[in-house]
Amino acid sequence: MTQAKRQSRKLGWRFVVLGVAVIFLFLALVRNVWMDVYYIPSESMEPLLLTGDRVLVSRVAFTNRAIERGDVVVFDGRGSFVPWNSGAGDVADAIVGAGQWLGLVPNDNIYVKRVLGVAGDTVKCCSASGLLEVNGVPVTESYLYPGDDPSALTFEVRVPQGKLWLMGDHRNVSLDSRSLLGAPGGGLISTERVIGSPIATVWPLGRMHVLEQASGSGKNTAGLP
Repeated sequence: MTQAKRQSRKLGWRFVVLGVAVIFLFLALVRNVWMDVYYIPSESMEPLLLTGDRVLVSRVAFTNRAIERGDVVVFDGRGSFVPWNSGAGDVADAIVGAGQWLGLVPNDNIYVKRVLGVAGDTVKCCSASGLLEVNGVPVTESYLYPGDDPSALTFEVRVPQGKLWLMGDHRNVSLDSRSLLGAPGGGLISTERVIGSPIATVWPLGRMHVLEQASGSGKNTAGLP
């Protein structure tokens, strides 16, 4: 092999590596600024989201509007739903992290729930008719999993500034704000922990569709006052 051919092959590989690096950096930029993909690990948001769904999440859904009752949000549960992890990590953690970044395995720190109360709201369950109440108004929750009651646990909370009260649509199996009533913070999640809103299911192929109730359109389609 001549010197010219060897140099040409080296240049070719360098262009390939450079191209892969540019694509990776572009994807990283998109996923950290505009869109991301998350794996749904549980039944807590059925029937809207099913176990194993991969959802496309808009990180800019709430850039130009406030989070509203009825919005479905993806959020970082560290410090609330899960304790802070100060471990240094290892190779196994790095591999798992790569799988989470690719949307192939669930991220135990990330949750998706529906907003039932925003700052200033009083959320109570249940009313005399067995419904959730927000600011004294009974709520008809059309998105609930068939057969589920609004809540088997009775509660009444006042949502302070900068916080949200979140619950899953499949109430009987959902770990949500109700589960943390006795914990520090009382089950209330900081708005600063919200990553964005799921706008579409992208996998499996047979489940690909736009999530109208969670698209961040600003329209309240959840039957909340």
